Amino acid sequence: MSSAEAIRAGRTLGCFEVAGRVYGVDVALVREVVRWQPATPLPGAPPLIDGVVDLRGAVIPVVDLGRALGGPAIDATSRARIAVTEIGDRIVGLAVEAAIEVVSVTASDWSGAPTLADGTSCSLTEAVVRRPDAEPIVVLSLERLLERVQRSGPRAGEASA
Repeated sequence: MSSAEAIRAGRTLGCFEVAGRVYGVDVALVREVVRWQPATPLPGAPPLIDGVVDLRGAVIPVVDLGRALGGPAIDATSRARIAVTEIGDRIVGLAVEAAIEVVSVTASDWSGAPTLADGTSCSLTEAVVRRPDAEPIVVLSLERLLERVQRSGPRAGEASA
């Protein structure tokens, strides 16, 4: 099914809180949500990668979604979670402040990313979902997010191997 067909048929979003805002990710890309745990830093990794966690024998890189979206780092509170996502053959954990809800979205609620956002930090926005009596949900493009993480280069002061 193409993304246009998926939009017409409706979609299901996993919603997460980051910096007090609600962000959505296509639930088909979310493998699971686990309690936050500290990541082990990786020397030479791009600065947007906090490090890796061991999840039942699999080593998974973790991106702090707060920092990746240009805000403060996620605090290690009892509500903090890691959303384990799978994009193609890549598995990446997203550190978030909280897992909020799973939302079914109809095509009439779905709006494409604003045109003014092209080429700005809003380029991570796939769409915006309107909700009656609630703040809109910003739907993130995980593909573009991972491109940004990879382009962020090695950590300051570290040479790439």
